[in-house]
Order: sequence, then C-alpha cells, then structure tokens
Amino acid sequence: MKLGYQTNTWGGVVGHPGGVTSLKDNYYMANGSTEEALKDISSVGYTGFELFDGNLMQYENNKETFRSLLDSLQLKLIGVYTGGNFVFDEILDEELAKISKVAKLAAEFGAEHLVVGGGAIRGSGILESDYEKLGQALNQVMEIAKEHGLVASYHPHLGSLGETPEQVEKLAQFTTIDFCPDTAHIEAGGGDPIEFIKMYKDRIKYVHLKDYKDGEFLPLGNGKQNFDEMMVALQSFGYDGWITVELDSYEDPKQGAQTSFDFLKKYDK
Repeated sequence: MKLGYQTNTWGGVVGHPGGVTSLKDNYYMANGSTEEALKDISSVGYTGFELFDGNLMQYENNKETFRSLLDSLQLKLIGVYTGGNFVFDEILDEELAKISKVAKLAAEFGAEHLVVGGGAIRGSGILESDYEKLGQALNQVMEIAKEHGLVASYHPHLGSLGETPEQVEKLAQFTTIDFCPDTAHIEAGGGDPIEFIKMYKDRIKYVHLKDYKDGEFLPLGNGKQNFDEMMVALQSFGYDGWITVELDSYEDPKQGAQTSFDFLKKYDK
C-alpha cells in the first residue's frame, strides 16, 4: 500500500493574497512551513505527499532546495492540488495558464497526479450550462496534465459544482476526466463514498481519505466512515495506486498524521 499525506494540515487552508487582484496568482496555500510538514510526514512513516499549488510555486526559483529536502527525507511528490472557477469564459484562459505553469513544475519534481477542484457557484445561482462549461474546462485541464505526463483527477468538494452526487453525475457526462474521491467530502455532500467508488471505478486513479463525524473532518478512525467497505470496493477493481490522507486542519498536525497512519496499517497486507 502506497501511503501519502497532504501538507495542508500544517497551517490550514488559505488563498494566496495576490489572487484577489491577479488570477495568475490565485493559488491555494497551506499557511505553514512546508519543510516542517514534510519532516513530520516522513517521520511518521508515509512515503509520499501532496501539496497545494501555491506551496509548490514557492520553490519555482529554488528548485534544488526542494529536491534536496525530498531526497533527505526520502519522500515522493505524489501530486499537486489546484483549481479554478472554470465557468466564466472571460477568465478561463488565465486559469488554464496558471494550471499549466503548476503542472510543468510538478512534473519537474516527479509528480504523478494533478488534482483539480472547482466549478464556481455564481452569486445569482447555478446555471445548468455551468456543468457543461466546467466539463469542457476539465477536458482542457486533462490535456495540460497529459502534456506534462500527469494524470488529472477532479476532486468533488463542498461549495463547488461537484458537491452532491447529483452534481457529479451531471458533470460526468461532459468530461472524461478521472475522479479523486475524497471520502469525507462525498459524505458531507450527501453521498455514499462506497457507492461513489463502485460507480466511478473506471475513473479512479487516485484517492483521498479523511474521516467524518457530526460535520467535522477528522483523522482516520476518529469518525464514522466505513473504511473496511471502501477498501473492499477499491480492491474489487484492483486499485493499487496512492492513498493520500488529507485533513484541512488539526490541533496537532503530526499527531493527526500518526493517528491515520496507525489506522491504515491494518490494510497493509
């Protein structure tokens, strides 16, 4: 079993301030130390990690420092998380240019996956045509990823056009992109992670896990998710890719990572 962890628990999730006025700088950020996060992730026993596009771009002009850090910790960059609005025609080229820049740098560091969130909810509400717009944009993201040797996957997420099972089903008819199931976001959006995995088994190349209970995202084993059945569903179609634990925030990030790692040991047979 290949296990990774997202660095966003160290510092929590924010957006790059430059993105307010410049779309080319509209990155996700974990507002903590990437170096500290990677040292903790490695010491717990994970062999890979994922990080936000903004944290990756911090090393754009300091590549050797990042490579040396990964070599010293024996960690593999699994993938990078990025996103966009994707439904506004006038800014789509800017969003795709940003993602292309991220994908290029991720590939330089040996990443395998480009994880994409988004699909904006308009202030006036959702237009049915937005699902097609999002799907067409994601098809372009796929091409960008392919150009750089990455696998692109859409991440269903609260607050986006991919929040509920019904929304994902609408989107799926307009794009051939793979899906990265985040089991807690799927449940929080009203879905069943086990059924999601079964339904989209042919489009799952990468998986995010986190636990969920009473509206709160938690380390694995601290919530109510049925991971036994999820693992059975993944094994049913021979899934052997990375499993990355992702937790937006936790009081003690390293302890949260340790709790989830210890929980996953029982599946590593």
